[in-house]
Amino acid sequence: QEQLVESGGGLVQPGGSLRLSCVASGRTFPIATWGWFRQAPGKEREFVAAVNRNGDRPYFADSVKGRFIISRDDAKNRLYLQMNSLMPEDTAIYYCAAALPGNWGSRSESAFNSWGQGTQVTVSS
Repeated sequence: QEQLVESGGGLVQPGGSLRLSCVASGRTFPIATWGWFRQAPGKEREFVAAVNRNGDRPYFADSVKGRFIISRDDAKNRLYLQMNSLMPEDTAIYYCAAALPGNWGSRSESAFNSWGQGTQVTVSS
């Protein structure tokens, strides 16, 4: 039903910051748990961060805790990922994903039924 489109990716130096956005369209009801995954070359797609429908219960992969902030603005149908203190290991295609109700806390791809096309983030000097 819904369509998710990411934006905001690009090239950034180590230690820099970047803010990703995801806009949702084509759905009637608010997205439940809404989050981000990423996939680096030669690696499997991995969970990054997600947040509940009310926007007050975020959770993160250990690798990004303390560096990334996830937030949402449902009035604008948008999800954000503020990425700080970026490292080369953060280089990946970042995907926005929406989960079915009842899946808060899940880090599994199978819990997320709608996906965007991805946006490239490259951290390099």
